[in-house]
Amino acid sequence: MMLRPRIIPCLLVKEKGLVKTVKFSKPKYVGDPINAVRIFNEKEVDELIVLDIDATVEKRAPDMNMIRHLAAECRMPLCYGGGVKTSDQIQRIISLGVEKVAISSAALENPHLITEASATVGNQSLVVIMDVKRRFPSGKYEVRTRNGRNRTGKHPLEFAQEMEKLGAGEIVINSIDNDGTMKGYDLKLIRQIRDAVDVPVTALGGAGSVHDIGKLISECDVSGAAAGSLFVFKGPYKAVLINYPGRPEKDALIPNKLTTAEYLKLPTSHNSDTFQGFNEAFSN
Repeated sequence: MMLRPRIIPCLLVKEKGLVKTVKFSKPKYVGDPINAVRIFNEKEVDELIVLDIDATVEKRAPDMNMIRHLAAECRMPLCYGGGVKTSDQIQRIISLGVEKVAISSAALENPHLITEASATVGNQSLVVIMDVKRRFPSGKYEVRTRNGRNRTGKHPLEFAQEMEKLGAGEIVINSIDNDGTMKGYDLKLIRQIRDAVDVPVTALGGAGSVHDIGKLISECDVSGAAAGSLFVFKGPYKAVLINYPGRPEKDALIPNKLTTAEYLKLPTSHNSDTFQGFNEAFSN
């Protein structure tokens, strides 16, 4: 049996409130992030991503007090991103109880940060988020920074491979064009990245239904399926209602695969290569 891909809510924080965006614009306030974390605790989600979308744009350091409160409330693995620029910041965030730190703009501005940080906290705790947008009129993909405002000229495939070589333990592909549209993931882009790297890949941007998540997992073999609007809105009028698939729904989506917790309970004899198996488990 293979490991079950994680289904991951992604929360965006702006001015300390929980917001949702469409194509990285028009942020809509939808509630308090701490309350959302408490509800997701009850729903036993696989993992949670929290991104402070103000921090980098405002050239502000991560809000350690907010991160401390989030980590204290969170009963699932937590990944934080936003304003992270130094290895010291990464170490401090990990020390607050956060399992993973996500880096985006800083990975382009200072690629050696990836190598430095992976050496201190381990690459399993280091995530690189690629915000990707199609260029007009060519349709070619390009990595963007600072909430999609800055063009980099970098193709996401090459950038993902570079980040893997430098020590990133996971790549998150965030589609700007699909963000908040709830019309499905950019499967073409995700397949390209998944085939180009060996580290775990998580996709974000566009999920509008549990069916979209199932299609992503079956067609792209990702390690994680992340979504924002899907887990915050409900119904055609997008009423704010925190939701998450229960175990029966997840079993139907991802049959014959184990959660990491289930994998670690298996006897050692179930793995032909124990060391590799446990490495894969912790990476996922």
